[in-house]
Amino acid sequence: MQVGILLCDDVKTELQATHQNYSDMFAAILLREEPELSLRFYRVIDGEYPQKMDECEGYIISGSRYSVYDDLPWIKTFEAFIRTLFKQGIPTVGICFGHQMMAQALGGEVGRSERGWGVGIANSEIKAKADWLDPDTQHYSLVVSHQDQVTRLPEHGKNLAGSEFCPIGMFTVDNHFLAIQGHPEFSRAYSFDLMEARRDRIPEAVIDSGQASLKQTADSKKVTQWLLNFLRKAATN
Repeated sequence: MQVGILLCDDVKTELQATHQNYSDMFAAILLREEPELSLRFYRVIDGEYPQKMDECEGYIISGSRYSVYDDLPWIKTFEAFIRTLFKQGIPTVGICFGHQMMAQALGGEVGRSERGWGVGIANSEIKAKADWLDPDTQHYSLVVSHQDQVTRLPEHGKNLAGSEFCPIGMFTVDNHFLAIQGHPEFSRAYSFDLMEARRDRIPEAVIDSGQASLKQTADSKKVTQWLLNFLRKAATN
């Protein structure tokens, strides 16, 4: 299966020596689960897109430091691209910024959360079942790093998981769009260092709590398998 990774940002330069870039993070988690995958990377933040919409069998949208409602040309172009992916029925998974962009592009709403920053490892409860999810899973944990949240699902959106802090944590639209707020590609070490790098904007108490949460184990492997299951199933429908 060929999967395209739509890159919407870079790891901060000073953190790349230790943690590499987002393309490396996605390659690591995806190829660990399925070494036979073929990956292609597109820097949509720089205007690089597939020449044909079906160039890959499915796509994954990365996170970003930006908000989906920022008035930037590349974000508006990307939003239109997401709508085209949806209309053409191409399997796509959105992570964090990608999760929010899927909602906004299809008519949902995204905004700055009054609950503040979500950082560290967050726990979510499964609210609805799907055949590509582990049948016995009731909860999962992932690294998160966000201020924005999806506040209203798009038409035909189905909320699959969430928490009190982030009620819409994972949703689908029809059978080919899956959106996840958490980051299966982020390590706990990267989360810790990212919080340190953002001490100028995240309250100290939130960072302390977020870094303490990293003692938990994230379900990155499980969630990565979910998204691959989803892409494969959607590609064969």
